[in-house]
Amino acid sequence: MSERPQPLKAINKFFDGKEPWQIVTLTASSVLALVWAHSLYNGKETPTVRLRKEFFRWLRRVPIVRRKIEEKMSEIQNDFKKDVAKRLAGVPINRHLPENGMPSERVVEEIRDHLSLGAYDWKGGNVSGAVYHTSEDICRVACDAYALAAYTNPLHADVFPGVNKMEAEVVRMAANLFHGDDQCCGTVTTGGTESIMMACKAFRDLAYNNGISNPQMILPTTAHTAFDKAAQYLGISVVTVPVDPETLTVDVNAVKKAIGRRTCMIVGSAPNFPYGTMDDIEALSDVAVEYGVPLHVDACLGGFVAAFMPEAGYPVPVFDFRLPGVASMSADTHKYGFAPKGTSVVLYRRPEYRHCQYTVTTDWPGGVYGSPTVNGSRAGGLIAACWATMMYIGRERYVRMTADILATTTYIETELRKIQGIYIFGKPATTVIAFGSKEFDIFAMAELLHKKGWSLNALQFPSGVHMCVTHAHTGAGVAARFARDAADAAALCRRSARAPADGKMAIYGVAQNISDRSLVSDITKHFIDSMYYLPKPEDLEK
Repeated sequence: MSERPQPLKAINKFFDGKEPWQIVTLTASSVLALVWAHSLYNGKETPTVRLRKEFFRWLRRVPIVRRKIEEKMSEIQNDFKKDVAKRLAGVPINRHLPENGMPSERVVEEIRDHLSLGAYDWKGGNVSGAVYHTSEDICRVACDAYALAAYTNPLHADVFPGVNKMEAEVVRMAANLFHGDDQCCGTVTTGGTESIMMACKAFRDLAYNNGISNPQMILPTTAHTAFDKAAQYLGISVVTVPVDPETLTVDVNAVKKAIGRRTCMIVGSAPNFPYGTMDDIEALSDVAVEYGVPLHVDACLGGFVAAFMPEAGYPVPVFDFRLPGVASMSADTHKYGFAPKGTSVVLYRRPEYRHCQYTVTTDWPGGVYGSPTVNGSRAGGLIAACWATMMYIGRERYVRMTADILATTTYIETELRKIQGIYIFGKPATTVIAFGSKEFDIFAMAELLHKKGWSLNALQFPSGVHMCVTHAHTGAGVAARFARDAADAAALCRRSARAPADGKMAIYGVAQNISDRSLVSDITKHFIDSMYYLPKPEDLEK
């Protein structure tokens, strides 16, 4: 008989003299340890992230720590509620249906009153992003179209075939803008987040079809947070890769190293939201072709600007279906497409990708049910308004508006670069200009601008703020006023460089220094709760 292998001899020797219960305990413990280690490796999060979360989860169970956190959270909740009560002071609160309906004139009057509650002059161009144009003629056309189609539903294709036609035309016009061929296809969604989620769903299901049970997607750290939301909803693992600290574009070599057998998609931004820099989509396309993985290009923010930039006299790198590795794109018609809020497009190189986006139920008693996007019933009015906007503006005006926006962006960037004490993050590719400071607290500067009526987007890791330039900023004197206010705010910050930010901007400085990110998550949840808070009379009196 052949001699036992050395590993078996070692195992037998290890168990020599041990009681049966000891052998069972050691075996079970070893199996559980292996399962735990496997779950760390194959989980939705990296082992480092999971271990850190476990550590803080156990720390929060310590009674004194738990009490302190609960006290602070209660204080934060009350502060959020006080802010809401202050904003709504003097405004009637409706908790029940009116016994008798309001006259239409009163309804319109109350809506106008509600729209005036905010602290920012968004019509005057004081807001970063958010409102992408204030042209009255475009608004009128879009709103008239919405009113006509407000009660239509493209789910019922036989009842509303015209709405389906308009959706198909929006998709085809967008596909042609981004140089898709006749096979290029897609759908209209409710916004960039849904477009991104649909692409993630499509490539997750494609991975399932190819035998990958736990797919991963590879994202730059600057990729939009909608990808993380998609991962949470759809059960996809995320691998994040760094960006170059100077250019703030994705490290293509890091993407290559991160690709593995579970990779279902890689992502590039054109441009990204935080810094407005554009990833090297051509290099990512080469990687996608080399490794046989789909590349999704997120052009939600600047896609409808970048498409017209060459004709407007502003060069932009190729980022669309002209590159063979680009499998899908997302672009928001309700941003620089100037349609009302609530529409975006997700586009695919081939119909089989779009098929993976669909959901179909074949055995429901209510009949065979299929829908292209997250929603079943969809707002035909939004599709009609998007179609009307694109048809009304036309290519020539899109190019002209793009030229105006880019001229304004260039002016603001030039003026910001002149300001002592701040620096620009990377090279803005389209309309987003991000800036920070190594001399003073940039959030203190942002708070000063806030007090002057400007609403900017705060960034973290590192601290910064950005201005997303829209057509609303092309109005007479708006850009010059912003540049002047930014210079004055920076000068004041330089004179008191050690002074920290106060007001709402102070939250961002504090939040990024909290090691336990679950606390930041809890604070954010309380803030979202406050959006649904209706003060009672006694709260308003306080």
